[in-house]
Amino acid sequence: MKQKILFTFALIASLPPAILNAEQTGSGHYTPGATASFIDALPDKPGLVVENIFLNYNDANAGARLPFGHGDVALNLNANVYADSFFMMYTFAPKILGGHYAVATSIPYEWSEVKVTGTIDILGIPHSGIRSDRVSGLGDIEFWPFMLGWTNGDLKYDARCAVYAPSGLYDASQLANVGLGYWTFEPELTFSWLSSKIGTEARVFAGMDFNTKNTDADYQSGDIFHIDATVAQHLPLLGGTAGVGANGFYYKQFTADSGSGAKQLGSFEARSEGVGPVVSYLHPIGSKQFAIEAKWLPQTDAKNTTKGSFIWIKIALVF
Repeated sequence: MKQKILFTFALIASLPPAILNAEQTGSGHYTPGATASFIDALPDKPGLVVENIFLNYNDANAGARLPFGHGDVALNLNANVYADSFFMMYTFAPKILGGHYAVATSIPYEWSEVKVTGTIDILGIPHSGIRSDRVSGLGDIEFWPFMLGWTNGDLKYDARCAVYAPSGLYDASQLANVGLGYWTFEPELTFSWLSSKIGTEARVFAGMDFNTKNTDADYQSGDIFHIDATVAQHLPLLGGTAGVGANGFYYKQFTADSGSGAKQLGSFEARSEGVGPVVSYLHPIGSKQFAIEAKWLPQTDAKNTTKGSFIWIKIALVF
């Protein structure tokens, strides 16, 4: 019996990185809620924006069954991720094609914990094993070499392209990682309307993620389409403006995963959606603007990815 239990643990330890290494946000580099509301829009004038962004992706679970011999192995994965990012954006004075040009970067520090439980049936008797890892460190740095935005009254729209660099440590033998081990290129279009008369906000952020191959795991993550939308109402409060509303998201992987690390999972195309409340507060400080936003985004549905909830807290100072 002891040998069979040890065999179960050995089986879990030998599973390929594609199964064990859950993507830290459940969806690759794209994270629902990262760009979704007024605090994420491009400024309509030259200047500097400094922001602290806190994220918690909590109690994220995923299950899978893998063939083994004449039966299969049942796996359950649980992950908790914390990230604190320093974000800085600068908008230049000269206009390009009538729009404001800006560049930005986001540098995250992450804490990640992942646990996998595996169960295999041997001669009609189930045997389980557990493996877990914790890790912390610098995550994958994101930068925007191109952001171009236009303003027409209460309407704002922009085009931007983000690049995620594999700066975070990735180890194919570990369950938890602070990096994903590949580059991602993310073009995005945004449209927003914030009424200067009645304070109603409506925003849509749509983009695509194109991933390079993780050569350490021999795994090519498929490309993703994603969209975030926010509807909120803003009202005067204590010399500033308070907002309350809802943020929803949807993403769909539109190309299959590939590489030797993906053989046991097949195409494994991910999809998820969710919706949750968002509150904000904006207050002038001299010539500057102070803004804070908090949101909770539970995933209401998920396929071929983890399912949990996202908690965001963003604090910005606009110079």
